[in-house]
Amino acid sequence: MGMDRNTLIGFGLIGVLLITMFAINSKSRLAYEAEQKRIADSIAATLPKVDTARKNIAALDTANKVQQPIVQVAEEKILMENDVMSIVFTNKGAQPVNVVLKNYRKADSTKLILQQGAFNKLGYSFLLSDNKTAKSTETFFTAVPVVQNADKSQTLRFTWADSAGKKIVHQYTLKPGEYMVDLNIEFSGVEQLFTGNRMNLLWQTETEQLEKDHKYELTQTHIAYNQGGDFDFEYIKSGGKKKFEQPVDWLAVKQQFFVSALIAKGQFSTADISWITPTDSSLFITQTTVNASMLLPVGQVATVPLQIYYGPSDYNVLKKYGNELKSMVPYGSGVFAFVKYINRYFLLPVFDFIGAHVTSMGIVILLLTLLIRLITSPILYKSYLSGAKMKVLKPEVDALKAKYKDDQQAFGMEQMKLWRSAGVSPLGGCLPAVLQIPIFMSLYYFFQSNIDLRGESFLWASDLSAYDSIYNLPFKIPFYGDHVSLFTLTATLTSLLISIYSMSNMQDQNNPLMKYMPYIFPVLLLGVFNSLPSALTWYYTVSNTITLILQIVIQKYIIDHDKIMVQINENRKKPVKKSKMQERIEAMQESQKKIQDMRGKAGKK
Repeated sequence: MGMDRNTLIGFGLIGVLLITMFAINSKSRLAYEAEQKRIADSIAATLPKVDTARKNIAALDTANKVQQPIVQVAEEKILMENDVMSIVFTNKGAQPVNVVLKNYRKADSTKLILQQGAFNKLGYSFLLSDNKTAKSTETFFTAVPVVQNADKSQTLRFTWADSAGKKIVHQYTLKPGEYMVDLNIEFSGVEQLFTGNRMNLLWQTETEQLEKDHKYELTQTHIAYNQGGDFDFEYIKSGGKKKFEQPVDWLAVKQQFFVSALIAKGQFSTADISWITPTDSSLFITQTTVNASMLLPVGQVATVPLQIYYGPSDYNVLKKYGNELKSMVPYGSGVFAFVKYINRYFLLPVFDFIGAHVTSMGIVILLLTLLIRLITSPILYKSYLSGAKMKVLKPEVDALKAKYKDDQQAFGMEQMKLWRSAGVSPLGGCLPAVLQIPIFMSLYYFFQSNIDLRGESFLWASDLSAYDSIYNLPFKIPFYGDHVSLFTLTATLTSLLISIYSMSNMQDQNNPLMKYMPYIFPVLLLGVFNSLPSALTWYYTVSNTITLILQIVIQKYIIDHDKIMVQINENRKKPVKKSKMQERIEAMQESQKKIQDMRGKAGKK
């Protein structure tokens, strides 16, 4: 059949179009392959080398063995990242296998990886068409390339489906600047996938050593959870387990400064968590296994909304997510749980304000200490003033002691009368010290938990969140350790100087216990503080120095002992008013004196 001119032109144009499309597709394919190679190289750089020492650890996951993957295909790794973290996912299980935090480094300056290794898993078991059980972590999904959304977030979808119409979709969403990953798991054919519409989720994590001191990091690692709006945690110690019969909002592994958390937007109906710690510190800090149950909605289609947090244990970061995640930052616990409010609403805002204007964290701590000492100086003044009044009355107290040397009950009553007549409160010296305990403890928790101190150097300390070793001992001293912390020595020395100066001003130096007590605390300080963060020992060094200076200035140049004596004499002329407490104390003393008198008379008979 012949072709007219228009037909020939048409075929010619189609040929040119096909050749052009082939050329464009070839270039696109080459560009795609180059991009895939770049992603693969990026993934390879983040993935760890095979650690043969960990091969036997995966034995914890042998309780629910299932069949082999549904479809044998090649495993594919997909990278999704924002400005603060990068996550490598695998289509085998449609789960994250490697998480790197970009803005942080391990203590040895290597990449900070929160998740890696074969033990880390996130999945569940489901039913196949032949009623056999499959594990999602061993199932190969089909991955769709990462999609950039209009709000600059990224979405990654994994899909599995069978010929019977059952379908599973894992959709991950990562927003810019966020450490929280949204995970929506969609099920089609729920009644065929799960028995009783109940999904049992498995979450396994292995936390590696990230800080300088393995032993100390172990003490700061907790299993945290939120149940019914109430936050709580467990120390990992040598291992343990906990069962939750009531709904749980989230479960997490909190290391000293970093957190891995699994959050259920609709709550886990029940859960149990177990964890182990190895005797070999070179392996890891702890391995955690969570089994959480979720009741799916009745019907053929259901969505399970979850969130995974991989990020810092930073109060300012965690509080914006709500759900009591901020409580994981241990700013106070146990009997001192109340000091977390001092840390959250006073110390942290002040610390952040100073830190925004001062680059050196050591200077920030110095300025914070000066502010705290300025605020507490009135309390300190009242304490020293009370001590000065008692020192003025010491000759009269000594006279009473000589008069009633064989009757301590009578001496105590007369001493109380003397103090009351002079307008001196026996609690004036100890009460201010008691009021400073909350401040002492709040700072103790604050400097151990504030991630802003991590990696910050000052003077000889390379990291204010860890101890500042100036010499590593070739042996370990009981109660002290195997290193010498210089800031601990300066804190101990300044504390000792305060004790010596205070002892020189003591009224009674004949009591052996009181004579040696001032030396006990500095010695304890030396052992307890040697492995604590240098930020804390630097704070105590500054605080002790300021306290010693204030003590000398107040007692030598501010308190006038002559004026105190005049004031005491004026108080003696005034009518004595007894407080209810004083009346009770005197009543008790009178009662005890009568009992002693009666016993003395009975003994003579």
